Amino acid sequence: MEATSAVDEQVDDRGSPVHGTPEMIPAVGDVINEQEGMEVALKLAQQALTVGEVPVGCIFVHEGKIIASGRNTVNETRNATRHAEINCIDDVLKWCKVNNKEPSSVFANTEVFVTVEPCIMCAGALHKLHLKQITYGCHNDRFGGCGTVLDAGILADNPCKIIAGVKADEAMQLLKTFYKGTNPNAPVPNVKKKAVSKNDTSSLSS
Repeated sequence: MEATSAVDEQVDDRGSPVHGTPEMIPAVGDVINEQEGMEVALKLAQQALTVGEVPVGCIFVHEGKIIASGRNTVNETRNATRHAEINCIDDVLKWCKVNNKEPSSVFANTEVFVTVEPCIMCAGALHKLHLKQITYGCHNDRFGGCGTVLDAGILADNPCKIIAGVKADEAMQLLKTFYKGTNPNAPVPNVKKKAVSKNDTSSLSS
């Protein structure tokens, strides 16, 4: 399949608006090598940042070919579970159905590249699938499920091989850029106004 492009006034493969400089992103079916895996995931994370999502990108690579690619869609879907990894898992299951493949055998020979250490929820799901390998970029100090906060692998009967710190600086920079801005979908804080005494004239002073 041809590479996809994030272009002004275009939409991505999930129907989300994509803005910014055109960036070619390898698509499902494209052949990549291990060194390129994180680069592709970072492009997806950049795409997420552009549309106001937490910048995490992820791809699943089976026998050298991309079989799923995704990014966070939590704000877009209003669903806190729609992390990049979960979106990819769903797409792999669809890919297996279309290609008449047994999911368990596909996952067992699939490598995951994700820009940020999977959260505990995602790490647990990934280990449960008995993937060949998980490679991630920067650590997740708040929710990391690959050892930073909790090692979800200790709960699995056959934990995945983990490789950490690949292009960590680039992944962390995307997160810093996101958190410097404002999430437009965050709830409006409920700020209580301070009660003013009838005898308090301080607010009237110039």
